Amino acid sequence: MRNFNDITAPVIDRFGGEGNLEARLVKPKLPQYLMLIPNSQWLSAAAKAVFQAGFSWNVIEKKWPGIEPVFHGFDLSFCRYLSEEALDNLMHQKGMVRHWKKTRSIQKNADFFWHLSHTHGSLGNYFASWNAGNYVQNLKLLRRGGDRLGGKTAQVFLRRMGVDTLIFASDTVRALVREGVVEKSPSSKKDWAALQQAVDIWQAQSNRSLNEISQILSFSVG
Repeated sequence: MRNFNDITAPVIDRFGGEGNLEARLVKPKLPQYLMLIPNSQWLSAAAKAVFQAGFSWNVIEKKWPGIEPVFHGFDLSFCRYLSEEALDNLMHQKGMVRHWKKTRSIQKNADFFWHLSHTHGSLGNYFASWNAGNYVQNLKLLRRGGDRLGGKTAQVFLRRMGVDTLIFASDTVRALVREGVVEKSPSSKKDWAALQQAVDIWQAQSNRSLNEISQILSFSVG
């Protein structure tokens, strides 16, 4: 596994200078800004990422302004108490995407998020408390406690909200394989441990966020 600065150097050359690379990188939001995001916005973003998985992202994006009112703006208290009958009725309203398991996940994730919010004061407080050293454990908690919030779906949701995260895009995974971190997209306990160790080392070497590390790895392929 190379020093991350050695991985970054040819990417800087490829983009014609460090300033040009920095302009392309999506940076995470500071914790104080994450703390201000309302609970409903976290649930809405999670639900959208779930619906977009395996669907046309553009179709879901266009439908979303009509879907949010169906779920009362994704208010946690409203959504967590939705019965299966109520969810079925909502699923058949005009403009909804008729996918039962994804619709059902809204109720399950609302309940999960409500408990996180109750424990930490708000979802913003919870996600603002994440740190890169516990990245793998944080993802596991999200996958185990939530519904359909594993893998790339969770990473896309977190990145959109401004939480510092990797995204296992195909080129990012290729770079991780190239550097000898994993042999494929992380799935086993061994893979995740190797990934956490790698990002810990790369952050110490480069002082970069997970967002930046993920993107630079992707840019370094091809």
